[in-house]
Amino acid sequence: MKIGFIGLGIMGKPMVKNLMKGGYTDVLVNNRSRAAVDEIVACGAAAATNEEIGRECDVVMTMLPNSPQVREVMLGEGGVGSFMKEGSVFIDMSSINPVASQEIAAELAKRGVEMLDAPVSGGEPKAIDGSLSFMVGGKQEVFDAYKPLLLTMGASVVRCGDVGAGNTTKLANQIIVACNIQALAEALMLAKKAGVDPQLVFEAIRGGLAGSTVMNAKAPMMIEGNDKPGFKIDLHIKDLNNALDCAHTVGSPVPMTAQVQEIFQWLHNREGGQKDHSAIAQYYEFLTGEKIGE
Repeated sequence: MKIGFIGLGIMGKPMVKNLMKGGYTDVLVNNRSRAAVDEIVACGAAAATNEEIGRECDVVMTMLPNSPQVREVMLGEGGVGSFMKEGSVFIDMSSINPVASQEIAAELAKRGVEMLDAPVSGGEPKAIDGSLSFMVGGKQEVFDAYKPLLLTMGASVVRCGDVGAGNTTKLANQIIVACNIQALAEALMLAKKAGVDPQLVFEAIRGGLAGSTVMNAKAPMMIEGNDKPGFKIDLHIKDLNNALDCAHTVGSPVPMTAQVQEIFQWLHNREGGQKDHSAIAQYYEFLTGEKIGE
């Protein structure tokens, strides 16, 4: 099986490395940044143009920022989709609007190309160690055929429905994560203002009902004042914009999502967009004039 992989950013680069470690070594790659391509080529992949990837590969995989980039790479002038052969498969692991996934799938279907939308959760650390969670939309038989491929990069691969269901699930995931992070920052600041050590509050509640993967990952960062990005605020803004667009389309109320999006946007406007989304704590620190961890 020859695989094409487009998008070698903070997530894509470790993902394709794990793909190759998993035994899929016939890989062609392309990316805007040549340095990322060179790094993956040094691991045994081959550099290629989008046209070469479309013509030569049985499976094309993308890990790109948002819907416009996926649409352009696949369906734009000289896009990969125009060169893919009938019977080949496109797996988009980007987090995009599910409506866009369905539209791209419909265009590719006219050319005899199947599609899975397979966004991931876990951020850079899980991309590096190969333990991402994949949320997948597409036909059952296509999912079954390519689940082993995805398992080289993840610990969990679940089919959620037809094309678009993967990205709908990812939007639900991103809403829960965002609201969880906001609640965590709010709670730790309450503890600080009440004269209780936030570290001890974290240790006391992490094993109870309030405990979560989000808390375990982000509470230490808030307490330490560490905003080095594992998942950037600007990327979460993108995801929540897609969630709001989708919710408005289907008529689902999302008031909590709208509120946390406004806080993320406030941080973006104050040069916080490239910080980790746990830096939402800095919004509360600005309002109170106190640091959670001091």
